[in-house]
Amino acid sequence: MRPALAEITEAIEGVHELRDRPAGLIRLNASTWGADRLLPIIAGFMADYPDVRIDLVTNGRLVDIIAEGFDAGLRLSSVVPQDMVALPLGIEEALVIVGAPAYLDFAGVPQTPGDLLAHQCLRARLPSGAVMAWHLGKDGEGPEVDVTGRLILGTTVLAAKAAAAGLGLAYVERREAEAFLADGRLVQVLADWTPPFDGEALYYPRQRHPSAAFRAFVDYVKAWKAARHAAATAPA
Repeated sequence: MRPALAEITEAIEGVHELRDRPAGLIRLNASTWGADRLLPIIAGFMADYPDVRIDLVTNGRLVDIIAEGFDAGLRLSSVVPQDMVALPLGIEEALVIVGAPAYLDFAGVPQTPGDLLAHQCLRARLPSGAVMAWHLGKDGEGPEVDVTGRLILGTTVLAAKAAAAGLGLAYVERREAEAFLADGRLVQVLADWTPPFDGEALYYPRQRHPSAAFRAFVDYVKAWKAARHAAATAPA
């Protein structure tokens, strides 16, 4: 009887261990830009929680995460619905205006937002299909410039590449232009008019009772954010 009882005891202990380990599916909704920020966090979380599955859906529009069955969403902090719990990732973002040195030598370096009207501006479409507006701001205030140009592209990533090819000025996320800025293929202009702003925030309903898997994910995001902040503020 002892071997049989030992097997039963081992099986029961295995069930308890599995029950105490978060498992199941987490559904997340994000913009394409937000998903890029979230993916490294998801990778670390999944390594720590092998029994959790994640469905990351990207949308160009702000969706009702409750009605569409998502555990959480990820959007810019400024557009998170007020009735949600918001957990900012703590990563500043910036939209910058960039151009190739050869283009700037030919067309001149803009000194004010109004100077953009005399330039070839590379416009990009948002995931919703709308052409992205150029919102400039200095000290929290500034105009939307109705720029013109001969080329409209499907993404801001393409706009950054077109600018690096000398086709005009582009208004893109700084992270999309970083490689070009680092090697000199692009130069930032009007930097005072494109200050950084609060980036993405994870948000979720206040009232819903979360699963163990989702609770573990929120705790992981908080720990990731704290570790990132500690590394950024540590003495050199």
